Amino acid sequence: MDWLALQEKFAALPGMTPRTRRLLALQRVLEGTQYDVLPHPFARERSVSGEYIPLSDRRPSVRTNLCRTVVDEMVSLLFGNSHWPLVVAEAAETAGALNNFALEAGLSAFMMQVATRGSVGSVAIWVEISANRPCLTLLETAYLTPEWDPTGALLRVTERFMVTGRELAASGYPVEPKEYAARFWWQRRWTCDAVEISIPRPVEQEGEPPLDTMRSTMHGLGFVPVVWIRNPGAVSVRDPDGECSFERAIDTVIEADYLLSQAGRGLKYGSDPTLVLKTPDLLEGPARQGGAASALTLPPEGDAKLLEINGAAAGAVLAHYRELRQLVLEQLHGNRTHGDRLGTAQSGRAMELMCQPLIWMADRLRGTYGDCGVLALYRMLCRFSSALPNGILIGCEQYRNLDPTGLSLQWPAWFTADEAEFQPLAHGLVEAVSARLLSRETAARLYACAVGISDPAAEWKKIEAHDPASVQNF
Repeated sequence: MDWLALQEKFAALPGMTPRTRRLLALQRVLEGTQYDVLPHPFARERSVSGEYIPLSDRRPSVRTNLCRTVVDEMVSLLFGNSHWPLVVAEAAETAGALNNFALEAGLSAFMMQVATRGSVGSVAIWVEISANRPCLTLLETAYLTPEWDPTGALLRVTERFMVTGRELAASGYPVEPKEYAARFWWQRRWTCDAVEISIPRPVEQEGEPPLDTMRSTMHGLGFVPVVWIRNPGAVSVRDPDGECSFERAIDTVIEADYLLSQAGRGLKYGSDPTLVLKTPDLLEGPARQGGAASALTLPPEGDAKLLEINGAAAGAVLAHYRELRQLVLEQLHGNRTHGDRLGTAQSGRAMELMCQPLIWMADRLRGTYGDCGVLALYRMLCRFSSALPNGILIGCEQYRNLDPTGLSLQWPAWFTADEAEFQPLAHGLVEAVSARLLSRETAARLYACAVGISDPAAEWKKIEAHDPASVQNF
């Protein structure tokens, strides 16, 4: 069974678009629940009526979930605690406020969730203001439809999906008990002036649903408070989704899951092989079932044999699985190098060599979730500070009219250098500064990044404050 055949087993509700079906199917793979729709466990070979159950109708007993493994590795390398970027701006107040917001809001952990969920193709961040404080909500995009204006800015985002009357009643809507089983369309729309929630209407009714004025909110910001992030590989700027980070490897992962499941089944049979009796005196009757532990007494002309699996088959299966695993990691740019096979010391450079394909992929994601994600979010916060009368509250300070000019991200090194690398790096930077190939500030920032200092700019300010004369004379 391949990925296309497995997708056909997923339930599709009426009115669901092909894009929604595709994204929901990819979310199943990301969550590791893609086999839950199969009705039979892998060990069940026969139905109640004695019919053989094909492998395509059985759930694998082994789920490698290599797709999620590689996504987690990429996201950790992108937004882990030692890889979070600092924001730099021309206005010191802006940079300080946004860095404080990232620390206060736990933006590193939140963006790891965003990048993980966005690996299916796209993800969105809804920015709200509660008591003057920015609040972030992750929105999965399977039921979202964005629209852009000619300049490329978001014009509106519409969320629309089907709910039951029972679910509406649990949310506070006045629904009669006789309508609990009925299906309704629920719709919410973000625009430049409001968050519009429509009155749920039965799926049989056509046309635009009426606006629910009691639940809708007018904000008057002049922009849509949603940051839309597309995974790398979008065909055009108006395409709502990019490429899925792991879709090309799903078929191979399915093959590996079934292969290991069959191997485990074979090893279990090898531990307790099937017993076959040859009894000429017994003309009719059911075949004997049991393992090798069953003691038997046979007539002189009788015979007994064990159906066993050759032990070499298990080794062949594992070798085949290793090849499949290498193929999956190669397709997804995962880490295929083992530390015990590396000839050099485990320095920062050695770690980069081990994770080079993963670094290449994470470097692409820096542009997507960094420039188009984190920076877009920071620019929106600056717009909030200018649009709201009291600005925004970060920590214990109120910020108004934050200037977004010169906003950029300063990324740390992929891996921190070890002690053996510090001295050659320091000597090289000193020689570069002496030859006037680098400024002292640039050299100080490079060395600070290499040793793992989180804020190289602040470190340079400390150097200036400690010895200003030396800095000016150099």
